[in-house]
Amino acid sequence: MRPRFVVSEIWTSFTRNIPMILSVTLVTFISFLFIGASGLLQLQIVKAKGDWYDKVEVVVWLCPDGTSQSANCDGSAATASQITDLQKAIRDELSDDVAKTTFMSKEEFYKNSFLKQYPNGEFQGRTLTANDMQDSLWLKLKNPERYKVVSEVLSGREGVEEVSDQRQIFEPVFTALNKATVVTITLAAVMVLVAVMLTGTTIRMSAASRRQETEIMRLVGASNWTIRLPFILEGAIASIAGSVLSCVALALVVKVFITDWLVKNISWMPFIDQTTVWTIAPVLVIGAAVLSTLSSSIALRRYLRA
Repeated sequence: MRPRFVVSEIWTSFTRNIPMILSVTLVTFISFLFIGASGLLQLQIVKAKGDWYDKVEVVVWLCPDGTSQSANCDGSAATASQITDLQKAIRDELSDDVAKTTFMSKEEFYKNSFLKQYPNGEFQGRTLTANDMQDSLWLKLKNPERYKVVSEVLSGREGVEEVSDQRQIFEPVFTALNKATVVTITLAAVMVLVAVMLTGTTIRMSAASRRQETEIMRLVGASNWTIRLPFILEGAIASIAGSVLSCVALALVVKVFITDWLVKNISWMPFIDQTTVWTIAPVLVIGAAVLSTLSSSIALRRYLRA
């Protein structure tokens, strides 16, 4: 097989089918833009989960001094003996799950946490003080997924008003992002199907328009592979071009909206970056080439049979 012959055949096919080739490129671009976006969104979820779940803690809120809806509280704050019993229970029963336990008084919580979120101490129309807070135990877990075990052991004990997991704050966010990923993947699947069908149709039309030439090539002894390769490469090149454009578009979106905007305005969330885009880029390009090659090969069987 002569490379010069293959190149000339591809060039001839391109010049004859410019509108259809552009259509394949654009549809592939849109399809793999959706695929890449869904992949980046899922990687963002994984990155955020890994960072947040390593930092979140289980908080054991102790009974406050005053009214409480918990049956474990009798209207008075948790006593020193109750707190000691809780800490002992954590050491004895949860040593395999709890890595670190920190006691935080209501004064420390008011100063280090509450005032940072509400600088003036105003909450729901009231100005709160340290006396309105409650003591708490903050547990760093060895495995954040073991929250339920910790909660079952500590809930219902004297002096404990509530056991909460900070992950509950983030779960609605992750749920929404996961749903967005599903929608994006669905759209991507539809667009990929369209791209495969359009690629196959384009190659069939190209082969049909040059059927006389291919018959002559067959008569002079050209193999099926020699005849089919220019058509297959034609579709592959168009698809690869579309996938490369999708990678460039994704990189531009990440730079403009994430690196140059979100990263500078939101410091509490870890974000993906350009490196993440170029990590998935080879997958997108190779995937586009494989899909195009398969669809072209199947389409050519009808028109270029031996």
